[in-house]
Amino acid sequence: MAARRMQRLLSREFPIPARAFSTRSSVPVMDSSSALAFATVYPDDLSTAHPYQVENLVRGRWGKSLKSSKLPDPLNGGEFITVPEATGHELPEYIESLQSCPKSGLHNPLKNPERYLLYGDISARAASSLKHREVGHFFARLIQRVSPKSYQQAQAEVTVTQKFLENFSGDQVRFLAKSFAAPGNHLGQQSIGYRWPYGPVAIITPFNFPLEIPVLQLMGALYMGNKALVKVDSKVSVVMEQMLRLLHACGLPPNDTDFINCDGPVMNKLLVEAKPSMTLFTGSSRVAEKLALDLKGRIKLEDAGFDWKILGPDVNEIDYVAWVCDQDAYACSGQKCSAQSILFMHENWSSRNFVEKLKQLAAKRKLDDLTIGPVLTVTTKTMLDHMEKLLSIPGSSVAFGGKPLENHSIPDVYGAIEPTAIFVPLKEILKDEHFDLVTKEIFGPFQVITEFKQCELPLVLRACERMHAHLTAAVVSNDVEFLQEVLGETVNGTTYAGIRARTTGAPQNHWFGPAGDPLGAGIGTPEAIKLVWSCHREIIQDFGPVPKNWTSTTS
Repeated sequence: MAARRMQRLLSREFPIPARAFSTRSSVPVMDSSSALAFATVYPDDLSTAHPYQVENLVRGRWGKSLKSSKLPDPLNGGEFITVPEATGHELPEYIESLQSCPKSGLHNPLKNPERYLLYGDISARAASSLKHREVGHFFARLIQRVSPKSYQQAQAEVTVTQKFLENFSGDQVRFLAKSFAAPGNHLGQQSIGYRWPYGPVAIITPFNFPLEIPVLQLMGALYMGNKALVKVDSKVSVVMEQMLRLLHACGLPPNDTDFINCDGPVMNKLLVEAKPSMTLFTGSSRVAEKLALDLKGRIKLEDAGFDWKILGPDVNEIDYVAWVCDQDAYACSGQKCSAQSILFMHENWSSRNFVEKLKQLAAKRKLDDLTIGPVLTVTTKTMLDHMEKLLSIPGSSVAFGGKPLENHSIPDVYGAIEPTAIFVPLKEILKDEHFDLVTKEIFGPFQVITEFKQCELPLVLRACERMHAHLTAAVVSNDVEFLQEVLGETVNGTTYAGIRARTTGAPQNHWFGPAGDPLGAGIGTPEAIKLVWSCHREIIQDFGPVPKNWTSTTS
């Protein structure tokens, strides 16, 4: 048995050295000298025969819950992970833990400043660990097991996370809290502006980037001095559980972060009763709007986006642009908040058979290599029903796709369709009876395509103006006047411009977040961290001396 297992491990496409392990124990799977000594699960061994039990973390202690649920493997339906479901009776411990952090945070510029250096060191060690081939492969495969996407896409998520941690190593954490001073009105007086933590905070993140989003937001919160409660979609929370174990091995104080698995109503109850000073929510607009009300505005949002791309009048690099459009719409099976939801094509592109090129690229996507795969939040029926509603619009047609995937064992609770594009005429899109239907976000491999003439650009811009979510966008053109007009009339927070423009693939080196919303959050950059995870505090120092000729007056 051991010999066969070793042979199987060594023959994999992305092998890692075979070692003794056990997926049924919370004891680390590797010996203490291994780069994977932190790990308590082995991704390629996860199965109904060898399930894994995720644990919650509170007050620095890992543990199970009174209640749990079993998750189906998104590729074959077999139960392979058990996730705790904290109940209302268990919330007091989480509430007390969160409220144990004062509003002034665990550190700030005037309290425990050595912790800025601590987090610079933690980031350096974690970045170095993720750069290790075994560890990077471990997380890429674990991501694939719970949120199926191609190995390249999963590995890119690990790389972005590693680069982020590398960016905030050494002194870079303390530089996030850099203050400024302005001279006062007299000797001994000056005003100093500080970046101040919120203290107790909460982080809620979705399934589609189970490593990148929670790690970047958690570390940003911790850098600024906050204590964080983290809730990741339970379908993929095993990834963050393992990352927290790695961070602990890299020196993260266990009490700085709590980690909970529970259902939505229980989490809502926890937030309302614990009253965190700030909550970061990444996910659906519907839930975001409810939380904004329940938490009385103490929240930052990176909610869903119906993201648009405009192909301008200058047709260049047609094969490259088609490839980028395919990646934007269908990589990760369209399950990116930045995925291309609608494509506005100038007629010059459609006259060059651009849609046919998209069709050919989409046809190359296969379940075998997970370039197309399960849709975790939208069923096949829901997507096909939406397609039929779009096809009832006059002039609409199936550009390509529109059929369920065949020859698979993806459970019915998930979706599985071919990469799909529906053509809808521009003037029909703008009609009041159609607009909400056409601009409904389908979080899967599904996009709308339309065409415009040069004189119809104002109609395209009117459509962009009417959309309610403004996350990412792309203007694919090197025509400067066209770019200036479109960019000047739109608002999306992360907009790519130029012939190589895309809507997805946000790395760690630029702002990623919506615009046009005072609750909008960002991720990944110093500006995003300071905006989301700290507030401005002004301290006016006035030490004197009091003027010798001072006398009291009444005013």
